[in-house]
Amino acid sequence: MREGRFLKKNIDKWKQYQYELASDPDEMAQQFTELVNDLGYAKTFYPQSNVTKYLNGLASRVYLDIYKNKKEESSRIIRFWKTELPLIVRKYHRELLYSFIIFTLFAIMAAFSAAHDETFVRGVLGDGYVEMTEENIAKGDPFGVYKSGNQLTMFMEIAVNNIKVSFICFVLGFTLNIFTAWFLFQNGVMLGAFQYYFFAKGLGWKSVLVIWIHGTLEISAIIIAGAAGFVLGNSILFPGTYKRLDSLKSGGKDGIKIMIGLVPVFLVAAFFEGFVTRYSTMPIPISITILLASLSFVIWYFIIYPIRLERKMKPGNRL
Repeated sequence: MREGRFLKKNIDKWKQYQYELASDPDEMAQQFTELVNDLGYAKTFYPQSNVTKYLNGLASRVYLDIYKNKKEESSRIIRFWKTELPLIVRKYHRELLYSFIIFTLFAIMAAFSAAHDETFVRGVLGDGYVEMTEENIAKGDPFGVYKSGNQLTMFMEIAVNNIKVSFICFVLGFTLNIFTAWFLFQNGVMLGAFQYYFFAKGLGWKSVLVIWIHGTLEISAIIIAGAAGFVLGNSILFPGTYKRLDSLKSGGKDGIKIMIGLVPVFLVAAFFEGFVTRYSTMPIPISITILLASLSFVIWYFIIYPIRLERKMKPGNRL
């Protein structure tokens, strides 16, 4: 093909790429591929031509834009964890407080009920679980349930189950918060009955040092998932000045981001339950260190840091 015909055939396309570069990564990659093909053809048949120099410069520019976009995507991930998610959590601290109060209140009520009704624990946890635990206590290994099964299998099963259940809690916000509150009620009652059972057996503080190695993150994530459900439900119940559909979209988007932020928390909790909790005879200082580190992270990242970040973001303050 003569150079003039080659130029006439493709010049409009090249100008479009030069002045209207695609914003979509896939389209940009396609444009770059076509430019590389055209550049290869020009280098073969017109190596000293201005067309070749032009295509070389245009292809370089598109490549740099692609590289820039990749860097922006990478920084976008960092920005999500460092800024976006904490500010969303801060926006819904009220819902988080409600979730915490509901969960804690029902846990306390369950412990109180268990203290005054011997059948309450069995009714909540089931006869099978109570009898198995009593057998383990008789054997001198009250937390033997955490030592059964393959560690990796336990980790995967627990992680998948907890993440699935937490997302169900979030979706239940569509029921105008009714079933999200019910979810918190169920889990709060189970925790209260479960924890009282071990205190009644004289194993209360031992259970805290063993079970809360994974329970600190797991229970905290359940409460935060409940808050995400309330965010969704409140966006329907209280749209404010927005149209209800627009409010739902905004609340759903924020709730999903909170749930995404909980996935690593559930993964770490599942890792602790699958690989660490089974060592119930570990030195007390190690257990306390894990507990305090987990609790400190939750309080700092989901409460203290969002408040500080919001203050820094206010006009007149430096970020």
